[in-house]
Amino acid sequence: MVEDPNEKLIKLIEGCIVNDRRSQKELYRSFYSLSMGICLRYAKNREEAATIINEGFFKVFDHINSYDFNRPFVTWLRRIMTNTAIDYYRSTLRFVNQTVELDIVEEHEVLNESTLQMLHYQDLLKMVQSLTPGFRTVFNLYAIEGYSHEEIAALLGISIGTSKSNLYKARAKLAELIRRSERSNAGIHND
Repeated sequence: MVEDPNEKLIKLIEGCIVNDRRSQKELYRSFYSLSMGICLRYAKNREEAATIINEGFFKVFDHINSYDFNRPFVTWLRRIMTNTAIDYYRSTLRFVNQTVELDIVEEHEVLNESTLQMLHYQDLLKMVQSLTPGFRTVFNLYAIEGYSHEEIAALLGISIGTSKSNLYKARAKLAELIRRSERSNAGIHND
């Protein structure tokens, strides 16, 4: 008889609550890929993402007893990994307070969703990773995680205008990188 995946997860979480090393190792192994996918969006490379994952799992194991079994575990884990990436960013770097006229930000949409859908995930990930940490963090929180500018400002300790400015500049930079990639793929090189 095959064990229900949900029951297996519950057993792993219960084992982690009592600090069972095997359960912790299995939970880590089971959710490493998901966590790497989240952390890679915030990190500049795989090594930095692995550091964030490890810090995130320390938090998971420290707070596993507060997990609500009535809610999806993946949602809880995703939130911890995202918050850990934000904490990592805050501890290592500072935002450059750059502002753009807000009416300019709202008038110009430089990166549309259909363009993003045409790119391969790995190509887009490399482009996002090439953004400055401030731009990358705001872009991920807004465009991927769905946070509002007000929430981003509160999370990162920046103004709403800085959040909007960083998103605008991140989109502009990504649009530039996409145009370069398209020209390169078409065999046209403008230097």
